[in-house]
Amino acid sequence: MKNVNVIMVGALAIALSSCGKKDASAQQAQGPTPYPVVDVPTKVVTSYDEYPANIQGIVNNDVRAKIQGYITEVYVDEGQYVQAGQPLFRLETNVLTQNADALKSGVGAAQANVSAAQANVNAAQAAVQAAQVEVNKLTPLVQKNIISNVQLETAKANLAKAQAGHNQAVAALGQAKAGVTQAQANYKGAQANVDYSIVRAPISGVIGSINSRQGTLVGPTDQMAITTVSNTSKVYAYFSMNEKEYLDFISKSEGSTLKDKLNKIPAVDLVLANGDVYPEKGKIQTVTGQINPTTGTIDFRVTFNNEAKILANGNSGRIRVPKTFVDVLVVPEAATFEQQGMTYVYKVTKDTAYATPITVIERANNMAVVKEGVKKGDKVVAQGVGKLRDKTAVKPTPANFDQIVESTKPIF
Repeated sequence: MKNVNVIMVGALAIALSSCGKKDASAQQAQGPTPYPVVDVPTKVVTSYDEYPANIQGIVNNDVRAKIQGYITEVYVDEGQYVQAGQPLFRLETNVLTQNADALKSGVGAAQANVSAAQANVNAAQAAVQAAQVEVNKLTPLVQKNIISNVQLETAKANLAKAQAGHNQAVAALGQAKAGVTQAQANYKGAQANVDYSIVRAPISGVIGSINSRQGTLVGPTDQMAITTVSNTSKVYAYFSMNEKEYLDFISKSEGSTLKDKLNKIPAVDLVLANGDVYPEKGKIQTVTGQINPTTGTIDFRVTFNNEAKILANGNSGRIRVPKTFVDVLVVPEAATFEQQGMTYVYKVTKDTAYATPITVIERANNMAVVKEGVKKGDKVVAQGVGKLRDKTAVKPTPANFDQIVESTKPIF
């Protein structure tokens, strides 16, 4: 029995050995694994730096009541477009109207006083003229000794008395006119308060959130505005850079002065909260003159046209600032891999893949922009690098660079 077992084990070992040799021979017969290979080209590549941004209308005016009162009417709704001067709210005006009516009556009474004072002036003027006539008539008679001087002196005294009365009447007329001026000023003030009971739009724009509605007591000293009107025909997008980002950004921008650099910065994109790119391009116009000591950032302002009113006051998004690299070496993103903090590609020489370190300065559009490590025309493995090892024999299969790049783009 033992001899039989030994014979069976030996036969099995021979069979397994024979199968292994066949598999190895088959694998050797198949040859190296094929891999897609592309030539390293030079291209013009545009990438983007993105920064969170908040959107504001170019003008945002708080709407407040100029007088204190209860809101009795609300004429508009949130999101409505209004014209400058358009009524938005009405405040209770019963007491104000009564005061204005009373003061208007006061103006009428003051004007009546002026009329009476004017009549007194006219009468006093007539008395002066009559006294003057009497003096003029008696003077030659006294000179000719026809009458006594006593009559002339009496006439002169009457003239002086008439002139004093006239002066008093003129003064009273002046006081009456001043009374009219004061009464009119009081009435205008009261009427202005009545007019202020209609709260109007300070500018043309879009109504924001309405914080006070019918029945609410409002006034000029309220901390919270009744609402806000925003001019959003154009909008400002504000974004920030830290100090290092700012210095790198400015140093790499063309121009000799800050103003010149800002003018030469290309137009930027606004990526909306839903991921869509806003159809209008924006222009960086201003940058704050100092670093914010609290946040350590510096602020930029971009202007966007908003004729379609797509953007609203308070929107958020991301500003996308383009960076263009001209005639730079690129490899497909799928051709790169990392080991111990370094980036590699497999460069193919004589049907052998060699792991080659490269220096990547930017990644964009599923391509890596290479500073050094490869040169134009070098052949690199474009896909499947995760299965390769250094100095592995491969079967290079020429592939189209652009097709490789397109095929690795995300579909969502």
